[in-house]
Amino acid sequence: MKGKSLSAQLKKASNQSAETVSNSLITLRNERGFSQARLAELAGVDRKTINRIENGHFSPSLDTLTRLSVVLKCKLSDLVEGKRARK
Repeated sequence: MKGKSLSAQLKKASNQSAETVSNSLITLRNERGFSQARLAELAGVDRKTINRIENGHFSPSLDTLTRLSVVLKCKLSDLVEGKRARK
């Protein structure tokens, strides 16, 4: 019984994290005026990766998040914690 409860908690936390990263990335990308393709090019990742992150279908690695934060000129925490983006 406890295992099922923990499993449900983990799934919920994972879904919330994916949604936070998705919303943050969309907001920051739009504020900076980047298309998905341009952001992907500058960050050295595939455009499909950006699309999948924004749609909550992919959990990015720390390396990918770091690359995105450098290009978007924000703190890593702005992406993963949903803090308001800085310009």
